[in-house]
Amino acid sequence: MTIQELFEKGGLAMWPLLVLSLLSVGTILERLWFWGRSLLKEQAIVNRVLEAANSNWEVAAEIAFQAQKQPIGRFLYAPLKLHNPDPELFRLALEAAADEELNSMRRGDKVLEAVGTLAPLLGLLGTVLGLIHSLGSISLSNIATGQTQGVTQGIGESLISTATGMVVAITSLAFYRMFQAFWFNQVKIFRKAGNELELLYRQSWPHHVADQTKAQAEEKVESEQQDQN
Repeated sequence: MTIQELFEKGGLAMWPLLVLSLLSVGTILERLWFWGRSLLKEQAIVNRVLEAANSNWEVAAEIAFQAQKQPIGRFLYAPLKLHNPDPELFRLALEAAADEELNSMRRGDKVLEAVGTLAPLLGLLGTVLGLIHSLGSISLSNIATGQTQGVTQGIGESLISTATGMVVAITSLAFYRMFQAFWFNQVKIFRKAGNELELLYRQSWPHHVADQTKAQAEEKVESEQQDQN
């Protein structure tokens, strides 16, 4: 049985199911590309930024800046781009960036969830309409003579839409669950990387304050010397 024959025998419900399947496939392909690109590089970016932060915060900021095409890069760069922030401001920048990036990672989930819900219902609707049409063609004379082969075939064909809807729904929900697992794993990675970066910054904060105080003192001395001259 060809695809065209399936559509003809499945009834009107096959067309909205086709739209839903195309929408689902497009979303799945886009999400697979996104997750494949993100998951392959993020751990290396985290390691490089944290390693650089141990010795030079400017280098760490530069590494994160160069990785801004990745969600983890934008997340780590958010606090690093600030000029000498206090630890609380540093933490707030991390939290705001994490919320923004994690929310953007869930793009497409609503589409797959909606397809998984609507596809079986449309399949059942197609089956019910097919049954109504098939049973409506039965007459008492057909039952008496046993000439119901065509009706039986029509009932069997009306189940095509239900099977199609279930295939579309199962595929969409399977990928939806897989992307959900990826997202929950990202929450752990972002939390771990953010905590480690914040801890490093809090440890180095007294040195930041000392260097800033020293720089201000040197500027004050230079200014006084210039005034005396």
